[in-house]
Amino acid sequence: EIMEISVPPQTGFDIMHIIFLFTAEKHSLYYIYTALSKPVNQPGIYQFTAMGLLDDRQIDYYNSDGQRKIPKQQWMKEKMQEDYWEKGTQSRKSKEQWFNVNVDILMKRMRHNETDVHVLQWRHGCEIQKQGSEVKFSKGIDEYSYDGENFLSFDDKESQWVAPVDAAVPTKKKWDNVPILNQYTKGYLEKECVDWLNKFRDYGDEELRKGSPPEVHVFAKRSTKDKSKLKLTCLATGFYPKDVMLTIRKYRTPLPEDEIESSGVRPNQNETFQLRKSVVIKEDEKAEYDCFVFHKTLKGPIIITWGRQMLVIHPHIDLNKKIVNRKSNLKVSSIKHPLIHHIITLCHSKLVMA
Repeated sequence: EIMEISVPPQTGFDIMHIIFLFTAEKHSLYYIYTALSKPVNQPGIYQFTAMGLLDDRQIDYYNSDGQRKIPKQQWMKEKMQEDYWEKGTQSRKSKEQWFNVNVDILMKRMRHNETDVHVLQWRHGCEIQKQGSEVKFSKGIDEYSYDGENFLSFDDKESQWVAPVDAAVPTKKKWDNVPILNQYTKGYLEKECVDWLNKFRDYGDEELRKGSPPEVHVFAKRSTKDKSKLKLTCLATGFYPKDVMLTIRKYRTPLPEDEIESSGVRPNQNETFQLRKSVVIKEDEKAEYDCFVFHKTLKGPIIITWGRQMLVIHPHIDLNKKIVNRKSNLKVSSIKHPLIHHIITLCHSKLVMA
C-alpha cells in the first residue's frame, strides 16, 4: 500500500497534548479595523472596514460604503436588539473618521507621499481559558500597525503603551500622559471585553459548539533543491475550532519543530481552517514516517503512514486538485495580521497620533 491509516499506542507526548485539547478551552473576542489612505477602486476592498471575531468567526461587519454595522451570524441578528446595531453603527462611523485623520498624520510623520496606498490597522480584544466551570482571563491585546509593521501596542500588565519604532514614540508619550486612557484600556480588556465574550458565547452557544473535524491528506514529492531527497507533506483542512495538533513522526516519535516547515494555521473561506507541515528526507531512508493529527471533534487521533512504496509526485503535478474545494478558498492578505482597533470612544475627538 502507498499509505495506511492506523492507531498505534500513543506516546506520553501525544497523550499530554490530547488531554490539554480536551480539557482546556480557549475562547477569544477580537475587533479588527483596517483603513487605507485612499480608495483603491477594487471590488470588495473598501477604504475602511471593521469586523468582530468571536472564536475566529465573524460576528459583525462594517465598511465605508455601506456604513452600517451588520450581523454576520444568524444568532447575533436574533439576540441583539436594534439599538445595539444603531449604536454600533454610530461608533464605527466615529472610528472611521478617527482613522481617516490618523492615516494622514502618520503619512506626514513618515514622510510618505500620497501616491502610494498606506494602511493603518488596529486590533483589540481578549482571550479566556475555560476548564470545567472555571473561566480565567488569559490575555488582552490592543495594538496598531502601519503598512503591515507593528507600530504601537498596550502592555496590559504594566498599563502603558509600547513603541517598537521611533515614529510611534510621540504617540506613546501622549497617550501615557492620559492616565484615564490607560485605565480604561486595561479595564476594557480585562473586564468589559470578557463580559461581552461570555455574553456572545451564551447567545451563540449551540452554533459555536458545532465543530468540524479535519480532513487529512499526505503526499510526497521530490525536493526541488536536491533530487535525491523527498519532501513529505501532511495537510489537515476543514477543521474548526482553530486549535489543532499536527505533527510528523519518525518511528512514532514527533520530529522537532525546527526540522519541520509549517504553513501555520490559515483560514478557509467557509470559516474552517487548514494547516500544512512538511519535512525533507533521504529517498532511500527506511524509517517509518507518519502524520499524527488530533482535534477536539475527533474521538481519537488520525494517523496516516507513508508506506514503503511511497507515492512520489512529480513537481509539475497539481497536488491540490483533489482538495481544491477546501484549499482554493484560502484567504490571502498582503496585510500582516494582527493589528488594529479600539481607541476609546470617549477620547476619540481629543486623542490623535500627532
